[in-house]
Amino acid sequence: MTDLPQSSGERHIERIMEELDPSSERFQVLETAKKFKSSWVELGDRLLGVNNRNLYRDWGYGSFEEYCTREVRIKKETARKLTLAYRFMEQHEPQLLARREEPRPLPDYRSIDLLRQAREEKGFSEQEYADLRKRVVEEERSHPTVLKQFKEVAGSRQEPVRDPAVAVKGALAAARRLETALAGVDGLSDGHREAVRGLVTHLENELEELAVTVEHG
Repeated sequence: MTDLPQSSGERHIERIMEELDPSSERFQVLETAKKFKSSWVELGDRLLGVNNRNLYRDWGYGSFEEYCTREVRIKKETARKLTLAYRFMEQHEPQLLARREEPRPLPDYRSIDLLRQAREEKGFSEQEYADLRKRVVEEERSHPTVLKQFKEVAGSRQEPVRDPAVAVKGALAAARRLETALAGVDGLSDGHREAVRGLVTHLENELEELAVTVEHG
């Protein structure tokens, strides 16, 4: 079978590997990166170790993100998702890691990261999380399918759009109270009084503009 042509990223990685000791951890991370699509779990594991122990500094990089983009040739957002997804599986889905050597592929790292977000950031209910987990872990649905369900649930949890005029009205009332209170303060410079007066005027104008926008909306 004819080998697929190498990408520029793969060639870049191989040039660095030629200068390294094959037994070194730096070499092993890069070797894993070459197999990224078929072995994201191993790469996530290795990158997590690099980040936790600040090894990238020993290798001449100022940050983990710089190391990932310049040497491993993956975007910093991809590196973030990989490491967070691996850590999440360690904590919550160890049975998946236990079968990492099996031919059966593990879930997409992006789907695992959505599970992490649902549990740690988006406040999914236990049932909503269980439904999403079933799609990812048990039914092994594709990432687009998982993403669609995630967005539907997360979207239903978004707060209703607030009227911006409400916040401006509150700020204007507070500014006017401050202006009135300052009138009884002796020794206050004219500059301070003018600054508060200017703030009141600015908020009044902004409130008028919002009213016009609503009227002609």
